[in-house]
Amino acid sequence: MTDAHVGTPDTLRDAQRTVTRMRDEIAKALIGQDEVLEQVLVALLAEGHVLLEGLPGLGKTLLVRCLARCFEGEFSRVQFTPDLMPSDITGHEFFDMASQTFSVRRGPAFTNLLLADEINRAPAKTQAALLEVMQERQITLEGQSLETGRPFMVLATQNPIELEGTYPLPEAEIDRFLMKLHIDYPGEESEETLVRHVTENRTGSDFNIDGLSRVVDREGVCALQQLTAGLIVDPAVLSYAVRIARATRDWVGVVRGAGPRASIALVRAAKGQAILSGNDFVTPDDVKRIALPVLRHRVQLAASLEIEGAPVDEVIRGILDQVEAPRS
Repeated sequence: MTDAHVGTPDTLRDAQRTVTRMRDEIAKALIGQDEVLEQVLVALLAEGHVLLEGLPGLGKTLLVRCLARCFEGEFSRVQFTPDLMPSDITGHEFFDMASQTFSVRRGPAFTNLLLADEINRAPAKTQAALLEVMQERQITLEGQSLETGRPFMVLATQNPIELEGTYPLPEAEIDRFLMKLHIDYPGEESEETLVRHVTENRTGSDFNIDGLSRVVDREGVCALQQLTAGLIVDPAVLSYAVRIARATRDWVGVVRGAGPRASIALVRAAKGQAILSGNDFVTPDDVKRIALPVLRHRVQLAASLEIEGAPVDEVIRGILDQVEAPRS
């Protein structure tokens, strides 16, 4: 692996150049998923977690591997199954016979990027093991609070069509995901490129990411997050984000709208979107562009709309069309 220029971004321009290089580097391997890639980078900048929904084999694991490669982050993958225990994720205390003392064995959640694969395959007790670490970036074992790696991000996957033997995520955990992303089939040209890269002079079916360059280090990612958090948000733009979230609560056909955490998430994600868009401050377009992935898992439609097949994205687009954006 040959490194690109690696350093800690100190200015907004540095941050924008670094994120652009990360996006370009990952796109070499994750072919045909540009929108999903951009939104995952937005979540990383905003220190948020992502719920990925899509059929198997569309590159969800590859995305996480590539992202970790870009900053040499630690990456753990946990396959959620009905017999998975909370301690299989967080770790546990055990008695060391050799030293005759109790020791802590840290679980896979002590990492930078945690891929929770098919998270809805495990029961609620195991799903709840992620609540503390997603919110606090720490895990409590036997009364001792231990910090995870920094940066830290959970990317959880769900299969949208296989519902037998699954356990829906509770509302409290759903709300902890900054965004819910849909990953779909690539276009025909992109799929041909993907197949060519994987099959030319190679055995196996995995995409080789050895050629991807490290763009930034872990401290640099934390600096990116700090620069993103410090981005200017005009009061009128903040009010716009709040009005969008509040509009979901009174919309016809919506039985549960987005709460205040959604308003916060909209502003946080819009800051990340502004960095990717090359803006020096958050614009109404940044809020509007990121509203669908931020809100779609926080809005519950009435049964009548679901029976009619009305997608939640369509309802949110209707809200965005009705809520007036501030003018510059």
